[in-house]
Amino acid sequence: MAQQARAIRTRRAILESAAAVFAERGYERTTIGEILVRAGVTKGALYFHFASKEDVALGVLAAQMLDEPLTPQPVKLQELVDQGFLLAHRLQRDALVRASVALALDSGATGVDRAAPFRAWIDQVSEVLTVAKARGELLVHVNVTDTAELFSGAFAGIQTMSQILCDRNDLTYRVLVLLRHVLPTICTPALLTTIEMTEERARRLAAEYDLRQLQRGEGNLADTPG
Repeated sequence: MAQQARAIRTRRAILESAAAVFAERGYERTTIGEILVRAGVTKGALYFHFASKEDVALGVLAAQMLDEPLTPQPVKLQELVDQGFLLAHRLQRDALVRASVALALDSGATGVDRAAPFRAWIDQVSEVLTVAKARGELLVHVNVTDTAELFSGAFAGIQTMSQILCDRNDLTYRVLVLLRHVLPTICTPALLTTIEMTEERARRLAAEYDLRQLQRGEGNLADTPG
């Protein structure tokens, strides 16, 4: 278990260091050597986890996505709410997730599939909405694909605005406002009142997520990677 935790820390250290160098120099100008120096790891350690610089960049981009499933909820749309709250928390607290978003918006990163995280988020939201529709949670007029794209795009916009205005300090509230506008337009009225859209739930989800990260060995990167 200790070796596994160390491997997790090493991989994350590489990704965080690469993200920092990408932000400073741009993806195209960054070299593997610069990432190695910043991460303080050997070339062998980096290539154990990643096959190339592009592979590292894809790892940075993938950091936006949760690497574990959300707790299933009796009302599927509650999971859409929870996804929004957790991504807001991770954007506020996790430098790697912030760097992932920055790389996705870096027009100079021509050698990387920057559309991948957008497609992944749309697919993930679509999956939730598809199940919700099958359960009768959505209004009959709702188009799953259109709604998934709208929600993902709106989230991307408000997080960018929040970053520019106040370094994302108000992002949880802005996500809450987005949810309170979107959910009534897609959810059946009988179920809408059962969905918990509160800052208290956001705080509870964040605390639970942080605890799981600590237990998995990702919450403390103070050890020297190797």
